[in-house]
Amino acid sequence: MDDFEIKTSKDGFTLKLWRGERMCLLGFDVEQPEDDFVGFAVECWTPGDPDFHPLKNRLTFDPMPGAPAAGGANGTAVTGDFQFSTLEAPFQKFRWVHFPHDPKPGIYKYRATKMHMPSDGTLAKGVTLELEIDLNPVTYDGFLDVGFTRNFASSQAFVEKFGAENLKDIGSKLIPDKAEDGLDFSKMPGDFYQWLGFEAYDLLFNLLKEAVDDPTIELDVFAYDLNEPDVVSQLEKLGSRLRVIIDDSKGHNDTTSAETVAAARLEASAGADQVKRTHFIHLQHHKVIIAKRNGKAFKVLAGSTNFSFRGLYVQANNMLVFDDPEVADLYEQVFELAFTTNPSKFGSSNLASVWHQVQPPRKPGIQFCFSPHGNSDLALVPIRDAVNNATSSVLYAIAFLNQITSGPTHDAFEGLMQKPIFSYGLVNTIGGLEVRKPDGSTGLVSFHTLAAHAPEPFKSEWAGGHGINLHHKFVVTDFGLPTAKVFTGSSNFSPSGEAGNGDHLILIEDRRVATSYAIEAIRVFDHYQFRSRMSEAAKLNTVAGTPPDRLKLHKPRGISGEANWFEVYYQVDSQKARDRQLFSA
Repeated sequence: MDDFEIKTSKDGFTLKLWRGERMCLLGFDVEQPEDDFVGFAVECWTPGDPDFHPLKNRLTFDPMPGAPAAGGANGTAVTGDFQFSTLEAPFQKFRWVHFPHDPKPGIYKYRATKMHMPSDGTLAKGVTLELEIDLNPVTYDGFLDVGFTRNFASSQAFVEKFGAENLKDIGSKLIPDKAEDGLDFSKMPGDFYQWLGFEAYDLLFNLLKEAVDDPTIELDVFAYDLNEPDVVSQLEKLGSRLRVIIDDSKGHNDTTSAETVAAARLEASAGADQVKRTHFIHLQHHKVIIAKRNGKAFKVLAGSTNFSFRGLYVQANNMLVFDDPEVADLYEQVFELAFTTNPSKFGSSNLASVWHQVQPPRKPGIQFCFSPHGNSDLALVPIRDAVNNATSSVLYAIAFLNQITSGPTHDAFEGLMQKPIFSYGLVNTIGGLEVRKPDGSTGLVSFHTLAAHAPEPFKSEWAGGHGINLHHKFVVTDFGLPTAKVFTGSSNFSPSGEAGNGDHLILIEDRRVATSYAIEAIRVFDHYQFRSRMSEAAKLNTVAGTPPDRLKLHKPRGISGEANWFEVYYQVDSQKARDRQLFSA
């Protein structure tokens, strides 16, 4: 079974499953919702389990037995710190990302049931649909594997993992307070780092282990932030089988910086002539590992994830491993030129002057663009055109989008909020960007705003320490169509970065890969959007001088006297209507 999407319908009820990276997106639709329709119950059968188990919801109709009353202690809201079976507290959304706590490879089965609430206030089951999908963690066997970090440092799942009593000082135990202290930092025992680093962690450390264990493998490495001690210790084990280029821009070139200390250690283990410090024109911003045998590159790791504590364990990041000699050789040419010549001249090379296309048989078409360029439009105009020409959806997560004040990508994203297509975006700080869609719904969320205003229990989450929490750089256009595109890599999508930084930009034209990135965008957007709703509710109550309201599920109009929860999803040409239709189509 190799379908990355599958769909079924019955009696006007539709269920669709979309494969993500160790996660699954469920899309629902109902042709004509009944007045007593109150949402979807979802049960899941995971590989090795004897039976289905219900997914959980942090919202419910009224406090369940054992749950604290709305308002909580000292007038704080408590929604979020309890979970309820969707058989009792159905999802009142037309999509849901199932992120298994302990993902396993293999077939997952999902059972979705329409739930109703008659006038007596009890819950009754309606139509039920079942589907199964293969959540094999490898994106394309023998060619490409995409991985994401968990980005759950600020979450109730993190609280449950570590224990609420540890939150006061968990940050200083989990990661160093200062980046320069990383290489001497004693990591906590247990599986915390692998849990937080998620699939990106496995991709990185599996490649490093493969190289250490096989004496025929050599590694060429580009590093920007470099303070993860286990990464550096693995590189030391390679001895002279390692060459590395480490950024030496401002902040990284201090004598006490982790990058300077790492360079000295690697000079001692590999030889001084195997280590180079550079910053191209502005930054050496690649995060790349190239594996070679007999001088021939055969595999390469790339993406947005820095080899650092924040990059792997706090930030939302992505990583790609190409198990393909042609792709690996492209990166090796970039490394060789940067290692053996003056990188400030890189922009005049053929490597930086064109997009490079790779099209293996029966595999996705992929193009690569390496900076710095003489003209940043080479990289950015294709992104602008893809966003402007999208007809169905644009989903994006761009760490420093608020800092882009001009150029092709600025113009594209500035105009996107007003376009009549479905779009969601994530940034660290909103800045001057539009936040609302024309129908008044949210189209962009910011972690910065959330961290400043979130109410309890979310204020009791660890905020992730000093630094940014979103570090993705990707755009997905029309993920559900044959024209689907993904732009990703280490590039910040900015004119200054493309003109001055050593970076890579990847264009993948493939629905399977686009779906993986689209689900990641939705997962992180929903994670922050829920907290943004909590934040907005808390601020309104503060102005009114009343205790914060508890977010809860909506009962039918006949019981509550209020609009049914689903009505906003059927408003013509609205963001919510497009949301409902897009993920179930």
